[in-house]
Amino acid sequence: MRTWFITGGTPGGFGQAYADAALETGDRVVLTARRPEQLQDWARPHGDRVLLLPLDVTDAVQVRHAVAAAEQRFGGIDVLVNNAGRGWYGSIEGMAEDAVHRTFELNLFALLAVTRAVLPGMRERRRGWILNMSSVAGLRSVPGFGYYSAAKHAVEAVTAALREEVAPLGIRVLAIEPGAFRTNAYAGFADEPLTETVPAYHRMLAGVRSAMIDQNGTQPGDPLRGARAVIAAMAGDPPPHRLVLGSDAYDAVTSTLRDTMADIARSEAASRAADFPPGT
Repeated sequence: MRTWFITGGTPGGFGQAYADAALETGDRVVLTARRPEQLQDWARPHGDRVLLLPLDVTDAVQVRHAVAAAEQRFGGIDVLVNNAGRGWYGSIEGMAEDAVHRTFELNLFALLAVTRAVLPGMRERRRGWILNMSSVAGLRSVPGFGYYSAAKHAVEAVTAALREEVAPLGIRVLAIEPGAFRTNAYAGFADEPLTETVPAYHRMLAGVRSAMIDQNGTQPGDPLRGARAVIAAMAGDPPPHRLVLGSDAYDAVTSTLRDTMADIARSEAASRAADFPPGT
């Protein structure tokens, strides 16, 4: 029986889907959220296999307290799911400075804080899993979500380095890149007015916002099926380094990587010309 520690446990989101999938396998779950009282009805049937904890992942003190409470209750954390995150839309030039900082604080620095708090226990037990929720945007930048894409690109880099660092300690690390999934994440855009400071980008961003609102409720991805796919991938021998979730995501990522390889190959001569001549 493994113990999962999951951030971003809002009702109807990926965090709750991970919790449901873990409980299906007989595991125990620590589900954290800013407002855990919203999850009490969901948690009640699972009894002492579920621990709900309040957690703002951008608060370092709360992070340490939540991890300590989870370890005290269940004796250790076997699987960390860094799921908390969200995107703010805006142009690279005109996005408000505070929104830029919030984007990186929530999607990158908070993930690092939770990871660093959980790792000592995993190192001591010499086992564990860290699942970092990235995004298709972590592999394929999205106009209008440039800073969100940048934060997720950073998650990809951190995940790759961490995987190598902790492998000798018995800890495994998986990056997960979902596409459009039917969660509550899209609904919030309807309540967020366009606040872009540079009028030249208004039309582009209005289209981005409308697309998010229009897609809400019709996204192709099923969060529970996605979480089950992650659990199945964890059982692989060997498990993958990353898992792209959803058909739309798979098509977008593979197309992007093919285009990237073709673009790099076109400049091979220029790339190799940057070396000293052979024998010098």
